[in-house]
Amino acid sequence: MSIENRPKPQRRSIRLRGYDYSREGGYFITICTGNRESLFGEIIDGQMRLNDLGLIVQKVWDELPEHYPSIELDKFVIMPNHIHGIIILVGAGLKPALSTPRAGLKPAPTGENSKKRSLAEIVRAFKTFSARRINEFRRMPGLPIWQRNYYEHIIRNESSLNKIREYIKGNPLNWALDIENPAILSNPNSRRSEEKFWNVSA
Repeated sequence: MSIENRPKPQRRSIRLRGYDYSREGGYFITICTGNRESLFGEIIDGQMRLNDLGLIVQKVWDELPEHYPSIELDKFVIMPNHIHGIIILVGAGLKPALSTPRAGLKPAPTGENSKKRSLAEIVRAFKTFSARRINEFRRMPGLPIWQRNYYEHIIRNESSLNKIREYIKGNPLNWALDIENPAILSNPNSRRSEEKFWNVSA
């Protein structure tokens, strides 16, 4: 069986049944491109070099608080075929314990515009906005860019938050071992390695 026809490992969603994903707090999300196609650039010497499509994705991410003032953006990285990011939902102007002021973090204003939104709505908007702009740029309207689903992890404490920040920061350096790297998708140990990370970060 060719590599192209091998079944690709699927991320195990840990979305909690009955959990309110509009609840204030921190969420780590991962979104993959359709068929894990490398669209956004390449890793060179441990650094992600964004192409034009990657720059579009970065801009759409940075603009999310303009559409959803009740969120803050934390660590974020674009990889060749997926993105990792931390979104902090702050509710109606309330700042959760996980949200601590740091340089570069997008603030969430208070007031009537800080309406409570769900994580799913925000992710859906990110995917829709970025896909539309990418397709406009490529003059290929309606072409799917992202996988239908996404992976999320509820960040429950500062220790977990800091581990995930380090994981995101180090992602380009660890691309050779990344479960989403097309070169190692057939490696059965890659899934176990990633699940081990989630076990210690919960």
